[in-house]
Amino acid sequence: MDAVRGLTGPTNRPIRVAIAGSTGSIGTQTLDVIRAENERVPGSYIVTGLSVGRSGAAVVEQAVEFDAPLIVVDDADARRLVAERLPGVNLEADAAALVDGADVVVNGVVGFAGLGVTIETLRAGKRLALANKESLIAAGPIVQPLREVPGAELIPVDSEHCALHQCLRSSADADREVARLLLTASGGPFRGRTADDLASVTVDEALAHPTWSMGPKITVDSSTLMNKGLEVIEAHELYGTPYDAIDVVVHPQSIVHSMVEFTDGSTIAQLSMPTMKLPIGYALGYPDRIGTPFGRIDWTTVGSLDFEPVDTATFRCLALAYDAGRLGGTGPAWLSAANEVAVDHFLSGNLQWNDIADVCVDVMARHDGGTPHTVDDVIEADRAARRIASEILTR
Repeated sequence: MDAVRGLTGPTNRPIRVAIAGSTGSIGTQTLDVIRAENERVPGSYIVTGLSVGRSGAAVVEQAVEFDAPLIVVDDADARRLVAERLPGVNLEADAAALVDGADVVVNGVVGFAGLGVTIETLRAGKRLALANKESLIAAGPIVQPLREVPGAELIPVDSEHCALHQCLRSSADADREVARLLLTASGGPFRGRTADDLASVTVDEALAHPTWSMGPKITVDSSTLMNKGLEVIEAHELYGTPYDAIDVVVHPQSIVHSMVEFTDGSTIAQLSMPTMKLPIGYALGYPDRIGTPFGRIDWTTVGSLDFEPVDTATFRCLALAYDAGRLGGTGPAWLSAANEVAVDHFLSGNLQWNDIADVCVDVMARHDGGTPHTVDDVIEADRAARRIASEILTR
């Protein structure tokens, strides 16, 4: 198991932050954290760049508030809008431009599209605050060597992996002392229901998460437990932990965010109220902790903390992720791509919730056994799986 990799130490100068996906859920909450910390200690953080896909008007508002000198916009029409409203700003089309001038790059892009930011940030020897799990999952063999670039570090912006990161800091020798990692899952909106119950659930029902407020794709993934399955693969990639030593347990209250069990039988857990602002702040300030108490618990009102096993017969995506992770190579990339296509069709009303797992099963049955050696190999694996998924959905 890889030891937790630390930063070079605290700094007295402002931390310069660039945000990929600044108008999404992670991006807006990152700005909330920066706003709160700068109110507490003025000048703690400087926003050096923002990137969006098509949200031109929204990113203009963000850039004005935070005086961001660089804006990256993927969509040509949105880029023209930004150019008209902010004629003096540095305007780019490639999110890789965010890396220069930043100490920390927050990757909040949804899906495989975040791969480029992940690679360029690590390649430049910068700190990557990674909320885009798909880029690490799909391109693990390509990303891992980049973590050895001097100055490069990857801090997960994810409640479960941030929790594991904090728990592992308690060990002087994680390679020797850690027995297993335990990821907690809320169970999503359909906890306790059977496959028959879920045959005709609606998009609105799948998006009604009981404890977290997230974007639509990740919320649907939470309802199928694909999100938890991808987190299992991500935990393996982040910490080098064997799949047989990574377990998932359902915890409906979402207060215990993950746990590490040690060889002597001790278990260390990280607890807080459910908010993504805590892991975002952890990644921005690491190895120090920020001063704004996001996630503080009122212990007089918590009540009980419950745990139960996962119903893998109903929530089949979790087992699929374990299988893809153990398959290795481009297996995780194929699964991630197939799931993205299936979820898009579900959100569009063209696929039943139960069929999301079926699409993934059928795509993985045609996996070619490939191993990626370059970024182009990963891109081609993603493209192949999406093509097959589309063919299956057309039939």
